[in-house]
Amino acid sequence: MPRNTSTNPDIRAARNELGARLRDLRRAAGLTGQQLAASLSWTQPKVSKIENGRQTPTDDDVRSWCRVTANEGETKALLADLHTLQTRHREWRRVLRAGLAAEQTVMGRQEQDTRIFRGFQPTIVPGLLQTPDYARGIIERAGNGPASRAEVDEAIAARMQRQNILYDTSKKFRLVLTEAALLNYVCPPKAMRGQIDRLINVAMLPNVRLGVVPYDKPFAVVPLHAFWVYDDQLVIVETVSAQLNLAQPQEIEQYTKVFEAMALTAVYEDKARAALTRMGESITARENK
Repeated sequence: MPRNTSTNPDIRAARNELGARLRDLRRAAGLTGQQLAASLSWTQPKVSKIENGRQTPTDDDVRSWCRVTANEGETKALLADLHTLQTRHREWRRVLRAGLAAEQTVMGRQEQDTRIFRGFQPTIVPGLLQTPDYARGIIERAGNGPASRAEVDEAIAARMQRQNILYDTSKKFRLVLTEAALLNYVCPPKAMRGQIDRLINVAMLPNVRLGVVPYDKPFAVVPLHAFWVYDDQLVIVETVSAQLNLAQPQEIEQYTKVFEAMALTAVYEDKARAALTRMGESITARENK
């Protein structure tokens, strides 16, 4: 697995390649980075960051670059490359411009097209299993910038709507959580107990197989981060700054192997329910101290 999930090697290579192509256009036009920046009323560091793959340009940036370097015939191809990159690396600062609820709708559409879900989460309960109170704790602490109470409420309502998919028996859900994920307080104790009750109920659905990795059981592999595998077509990894959409066969195979290794470590059915009940009792005990 990649050690730096915020910049997947394939995505970094694609950004570097796009930057190199733009640099070639600038040089062919006989412009220095400073001259190009002045022509576009940009700072010179912005030009340098784009050319060296440290900043993803916008559509307007690419159009302006091609215009100033007299290469407007290259615009369509460069925009196609940019959009491919953006699909693989969806920066939250851009994605969330449409609003928190809108992103839940986008995720819901992807889920409608998926038949088999494999999800691993070592730190929090995944969105498809969250209660409204738990979801509020997550959304308010997500670190994606300030949001109004109304925006948060809309996002929670949209997330709850997404959860209807759990009752579609044509779909199968294989979900693995660590016990530690259920002991991280992201909301008040009462809400945490409600969240555990929710998990116990979801685990009884015929198309859901929920596993819990006990805190005292050795990991089969080191769980560096959460991820989802949608069918055998897509892996989604959420980082602090972006969502990575990984579709290369070798990436999907690698994440599927990691999931299966973690799944073998987990306990299920009666043992999972017992573990969840124990965690709920632990939360109550801590609250009563």
